[in-house]
Amino acid sequence: MKAYKRSTRVAELIQEKIVGILRDVKALNKGLLTVTKVKLTDDLQTCRIFYSVIGSQDDIENTSVVLKDNIKQIRFQLAHAVNLRRTPTIEFQYDDSGEKSVRIFELFDKIEQEKKENESTSQE
Repeated sequence: MKAYKRSTRVAELIQEKIVGILRDVKALNKGLLTVTKVKLTDDLQTCRIFYSVIGSQDDIENTSVVLKDNIKQIRFQLAHAVNLRRTPTIEFQYDDSGEKSVRIFELFDKIEQEKKENESTSQE
């Protein structure tokens, strides 16, 4: 019996191939693009690719525009890289979970500093 679903295995394969495809897109030279996750429906028809960008807000917006403009070319290259009966439609979605986690840790640090300040003022 298989350890996990076919859609999960195909999503991992797509993630591996899409990284190489996106590396070759010339207009994606601003910011550092990372494919964080690929979700594929069980019927293998729709593929949602989550990505993050390290850079300025302009880099993030530029990457989003470039991905949307080149989606047909990316899907075409994916069809040649992955041997499937039907290549899934692709949707790109920005993943801001890294930014959220940084913000959470900043808040924890701020709380810890306030706690130390309150302890030092109460001891005086």
